Amino acid sequence: MGGVWNRAHEAWLALASGAPTAKRAAGYFADDAAAPGSVRLQLNALQALCRQAFAVRLTLIAIGAPFATANATEGLPRYGVLAAAVLGVMGSYAMLRDWDRFAPRLLAHPTLMAVDLVFGAILLLTASPASPLAYAAVCTPLLSGLLYGWRGSGIFTGLQLVVLLTVFRAWEHRPGTGASTLLIAGFCIAAGIIGVTLRNLMFHFGTASQALAEANSRLAVAEAVESERARLAREMHDSVAKTLHGLALAAEALAVSADHATDPRALKDQAATVAGAARRAAAESRDLLTDLRHHTALSTPPTDLRTELTARLDDFESRTGIRAALAYRAAPTLVLPPGAPHQLLAILSEALENTHRHAMDATGVEVTLDADADADADADADAEGDASTLRLTVRDDGTGTSVSLDDVQHLAKSGHFGLLGMLERATSIGAGIELRRGEHGGTEVKVDLPLTTSGTPLPVPPSHTPQEEAAHA
Repeated sequence: MGGVWNRAHEAWLALASGAPTAKRAAGYFADDAAAPGSVRLQLNALQALCRQAFAVRLTLIAIGAPFATANATEGLPRYGVLAAAVLGVMGSYAMLRDWDRFAPRLLAHPTLMAVDLVFGAILLLTASPASPLAYAAVCTPLLSGLLYGWRGSGIFTGLQLVVLLTVFRAWEHRPGTGASTLLIAGFCIAAGIIGVTLRNLMFHFGTASQALAEANSRLAVAEAVESERARLAREMHDSVAKTLHGLALAAEALAVSADHATDPRALKDQAATVAGAARRAAAESRDLLTDLRHHTALSTPPTDLRTELTARLDDFESRTGIRAALAYRAAPTLVLPPGAPHQLLAILSEALENTHRHAMDATGVEVTLDADADADADADADAEGDASTLRLTVRDDGTGTSVSLDDVQHLAKSGHFGLLGMLERATSIGAGIELRRGEHGGTEVKVDLPLTTSGTPLPVPPSHTPQEEAAHA
């Protein structure tokens, strides 16, 4: 709505809340249902109802005016009836056509409604209670209920009943006048109650809607905070916590060696290991702090996924002595969704660390990354893009595991926070993850990330064995 209707909003809110700008109106009628703070939708609905009521009133006056004119005597009475008809039609038409301008005045000055009631009374007194003008009288209690609440509706309904009683006295000699008057009086009372009820229901609905919106906002904030806490927990578990654990083990080994070792060079190497772990923990802590400050460090995807995979496998092999091989079967220009590279690399790091810590008798680990076109998508010639699946598989040759990723609550209760973090990371990028025993022994972690690429499908290089791929690297 325009700026003028905004002023109507302010006038309605001023009447509803008893603001100082509407002291005079509030003195006439005190509203029993206070308007909520944000009532644009409710006021628009009230506006529509009021304009419809004025449209009905305009139509009934236009239809009933000839009855009143015909019953008026020649001379000044007829001119008075004509003037009342013209003013009644003009008033209703003005409210219908230019509500934005006149509604604030009608809201702030209820006496204008009383003046309009007088015009209707003149017409009804001349036309009889059986004319269409009697039904136009019903609009006054309805409008007063919509505009002013219970007290305003009570006052104007009472005034309208007084008018009807006066009209009945003037036309009681005509048959059917009593029944018509009683029917219209009942309609007036019902219209006043309906108007107030609709008004209060709209305002109460607005209050409830505002409270619901605030509750949803608080829930969204709480969910965002909880999500951020879970993300930080994953990052700390997969970086600083593991590095500190390795640092503690290296320090313990150094302490044991210091008591029994006779080779200063061995002590020096172990001390260097401790120092390197400490520096790595400090660097990881700085990365977490940077992410907290800017929220961009961890969400920036690496420029070369193959290089990152190779670097992590080399680091794992040098630290643990477990052979690590990479089979990369995806396009060199593979494009992943935002955040997916970081989550995939984190899942890889956790899987490798689990191999190092928990895979008994493990001597090697094979990592495979490929992008295969989906058969269903290939069959759909009308598809806008070709669907494919990026699959990351980490397989070791240890004794295997009996842990499942199906029960999230069990993972949290049993302390498998690393596995829980893997599951959460996969879910955050829309990927599926599976942890199971390998077909030939060991443990296998498989992540399937659905992709959609526009244009041609992702090219898939010829397959190589992990040993051949390691040789190429």
